Amino acid sequence: MADHFDLVVIGSGPAGEKGAAQAAYFGKRVCVVERAPKPGGATVNTGTIPSKTLRETALYFSGLRQRGLYGIEYHVKPDITISDFMFRERAVVESAWNLINENFAGHGIEVAQGTARIVDAHTVEVTRFKDTRRLTADFILLATGSHPLRPTEIPFDGEVVVDSDDVLKLQAIPERLVVIGGGVIGCEYAGIFGALGCRVTIVNARERLLTQLDGEVSEALQADMTRRLGVQVMLNAEAKQVRVEGGEKERIAVVTLNDGTELVADCVLYSIGREGSTQQLGLGEAGIRTNSRGFILVDDNFRTTVPSVFAAGDVIGYPALAATSMEQARVAICHAFDLKYKDRVSPVLPYGVWTVPEIAMVGETEESAREKNIAFEIGKSSYRMNPRGQIIGDLDGFVKLIFRRDDQKLLGCSVFGQDACELIHIAAVVSFGGTIDYFIQGVFNYPTLSDAYKYAAYDGLQRIARRASRSDGLRAVDMETA
Repeated sequence: MADHFDLVVIGSGPAGEKGAAQAAYFGKRVCVVERAPKPGGATVNTGTIPSKTLRETALYFSGLRQRGLYGIEYHVKPDITISDFMFRERAVVESAWNLINENFAGHGIEVAQGTARIVDAHTVEVTRFKDTRRLTADFILLATGSHPLRPTEIPFDGEVVVDSDDVLKLQAIPERLVVIGGGVIGCEYAGIFGALGCRVTIVNARERLLTQLDGEVSEALQADMTRRLGVQVMLNAEAKQVRVEGGEKERIAVVTLNDGTELVADCVLYSIGREGSTQQLGLGEAGIRTNSRGFILVDDNFRTTVPSVFAAGDVIGYPALAATSMEQARVAICHAFDLKYKDRVSPVLPYGVWTVPEIAMVGETEESAREKNIAFEIGKSSYRMNPRGQIIGDLDGFVKLIFRRDDQKLLGCSVFGQDACELIHIAAVVSFGGTIDYFIQGVFNYPTLSDAYKYAAYDGLQRIARRASRSDGLRAVDMETA
């Protein structure tokens, strides 16, 4: 019975860690299986935390944080080396490893190192080197995450042609970088390397960057990256071929676009799509279904096609956000053990992108509200009109509210500019059916960027008043004509 647990979790990323802790909190005996030397999954080791730390490092070295304050202009510090660039990232990642291990120890969670394979509905086989151990459990949680899609026609070599995992291992900062893909990862790294003085070109097959976001925010991001960082953005452009040329010491990449244009770069970052990390789990033999890209199929309670096996996080696909993954795992555990604690993930999710500058959203955008035929109005407030925005030198940022015309119920919010990923949580009132009156009646510290919410709400009310005035004027004209 020593190897029997109430719960076995495979993977120690955000979903695995929080799912394990949730079960242990309620007194369940838990074991986490992790094949990597360190915990944290892609979030800690190759994704969220490293990329955001690198972003802060890039802003520091570039002087972008100063934004021209006190006569300091934007520039890249001379003689910057790759070790300068990566030092802070390594320190933060090591701290994250320690915090996760402390969390496991504090909850009495056992950790088994090795590669896991599902034997049956209640059995996991763990292999490390030549040793094999069998664990049984009442329930199993799959939280193995995802990894970058690597098409066979792209010549990945980890140096000249890289994916989002490889980019953290670059030995030098490239002078010219081509980013294939205008999604979250592509835009974040384009901003990081653009801030460091790289000549960056984004090749995006769609009509705009980050199509899931508000169109006005997407356009503002492109304009800001082009003006401030010198990033070239090529829209409706598809990379038809990527090849590596040159000798062993000096190699370059050549990207051929669908119109025949050739882009030459020292490095190409391919960032289109991800797939579930499920290939070695033996899911098919256990009866656990996946889709064509390896993502596990689950129901609304995160239960797989095998009732005793649950899955959460990036391994089930969209939205593949660390914060959402944590909540999915907690909800899965509550359903597995019938815990009357947390029965669903919030239907309204904050979405943050750490580009340069930051952008974030929650709820509806103009485009999605229009598609749903919602009679809506917007309210905007610029950082330029905000004293805190003036103090920090961010004059291009803004807060944009989307709300229903008839009852002023808040439908969504987008924020563009410094601290957007923090500010967006104030708009979480959208989750509870709140109206923009929350911002009108509330008191916000001064001077703060948060105060922009109040003036965005006032702007929205003024827009409604002007609309009503125009409507009354039209009715008056109709009466005169009649």
